[in-house]
Amino acid sequence: MLRAEAAEWKQSWSWTAAAAIRALRQHGVSVKVVTGDNDLVARKVCSEVGLLTEHTLLGVQIEEMTNEELAESAERTTLFARVSPAHKQRIIHALQSRRHTVGFIGDGINDAPALRAADVGVSVDTAVDIAKESADLILLEKSLLVLEEGVLEGRKVFANILKYIGMGASSSFGNMFSVLGASIFVPYLPMTPIQILTNNLLYDVSQTAIPTDEVDPEEIAKPRPWDMGSLAKFILFIGPCSSIFDYTTFLIMLYVFKAWAADKAALFQTGWFVESLLTQTLIIHVIRTRKMPFLQSRASGSLIAMTAVIMSVGVLIPFTPIGPYLGFTTLPPLYWLLLALTLLAYMLLTQGVKTWLIRRAWV
Repeated sequence: MLRAEAAEWKQSWSWTAAAAIRALRQHGVSVKVVTGDNDLVARKVCSEVGLLTEHTLLGVQIEEMTNEELAESAERTTLFARVSPAHKQRIIHALQSRRHTVGFIGDGINDAPALRAADVGVSVDTAVDIAKESADLILLEKSLLVLEEGVLEGRKVFANILKYIGMGASSSFGNMFSVLGASIFVPYLPMTPIQILTNNLLYDVSQTAIPTDEVDPEEIAKPRPWDMGSLAKFILFIGPCSSIFDYTTFLIMLYVFKAWAADKAALFQTGWFVESLLTQTLIIHVIRTRKMPFLQSRASGSLIAMTAVIMSVGVLIPFTPIGPYLGFTTLPPLYWLLLALTLLAYMLLTQGVKTWLIRRAWV
């Protein structure tokens, strides 16, 4: 939801208001006008910028309403006129009670309470000091079109944050089961502390490119609220997928390469290190989109490059001079073939589970 003062639109920014309103509507943002001006003047201004005012609410009407009645009326009202600063604040609280995220634009002394109450208070560089102090953002350009850019950029950042949280949490959840299981299967540490730290360091470096990633247009077309329930379902179902293929790697190392004895610990640890790093790094390309990765939605060049670099480091590190210092050893050629099949199966399973979750509207 977005609030704006009619008087401001009438001045130097009016020529951008109509375009900004159209753009914001396309992205699911409802635009309303809250003003202390006369309702006839406000309607005239709204008509000039293409804002329909079928429903108008006056300050005297708001005064007689309960909070619940105001919340219900505010949902369908476009223009609030002849309102006081306290009314503006009540309108914002009423909309917030209906689970709307509310932004408010204002530049006057009377706007200060509403700017503080809004989820995002926006003012301008020519506003009075109290308005600028109360605002979260101050616009330096005399164009309301920057609001659309801000909305889209905010949604993009939020989407990328969710990617990182979903991927990191599901990966950690799966690794917990893997470590517990491996500790039961083998008579030695499945991965040494220095190897775990190296794995985590490389994995974290690979995720530094997530802020540069592209976001599918559908993901930023509408507001996307924070939903802990959806995130929990995602972690609960995606996390164990990585454990399945960790256990597959354990079985390969134990039964194909006979890494049962303690003198084969380095072989087991190296095999799991490489598989764990590659699956964690590669899976971001499945999780980052609701579509088919690579084919229907492609990550940014920076993320693809970072993925390739970290995966290359993970593959080559056992062959480098520092490999033995980290407890690694060279892996047999058959391992790499089995690893490629494991990675392919992991991505297919994760994509399938993700699609199933989407169809059930759980994420």
